[in-house]
Amino acid sequence: MVDVQVDDLDLQLIELLSRDARVSNRKVAGELGVTEGTVRGRIKRLQQDGLIAFTAITSFGMAHKSRLAFISVQAEVERVREVALAVSELPMINAVMITMGEFNILAMSLFDELDQLVETASDRILDIRGVHHVETSIAVKTIKYNARMAKITNPGDFVDEGE
Repeated sequence: MVDVQVDDLDLQLIELLSRDARVSNRKVAGELGVTEGTVRGRIKRLQQDGLIAFTAITSFGMAHKSRLAFISVQAEVERVREVALAVSELPMINAVMITMGEFNILAMSLFDELDQLVETASDRILDIRGVHHVETSIAVKTIKYNARMAKITNPGDFVDEGE
């Protein structure tokens, strides 16, 4: 991973954009006490460095699937990355994270029918080489969900938080 330098102005810019990404460069420049050109240049550099991206965040209603499941995977330690990548390629899987604890991979899936979840967890994930055990948990009520917490990545990119 490339060491990217971020200064206080970048952090202030990111904070403003995270509250409202549609705010004009002119307004941002006024709030930060810099020129519009500086704001434009900073935004472009932050995008090129992969630190920010602009996207529409959709609600669960847009997913056309009504239920959210968490799939905990216990994989052989030496195969965790390989298994995580294989899980991430499954069409029903929306997010994959390597974790610490009894389960070393957590996957998230949106589904409509329980059969879809069973097929994904029991038939597809459990069949991946290196997987020992799979458990599922189904969200029955969402109390709080902050979409801003989700890290934006390109499909297919493997994000290694340890680097």
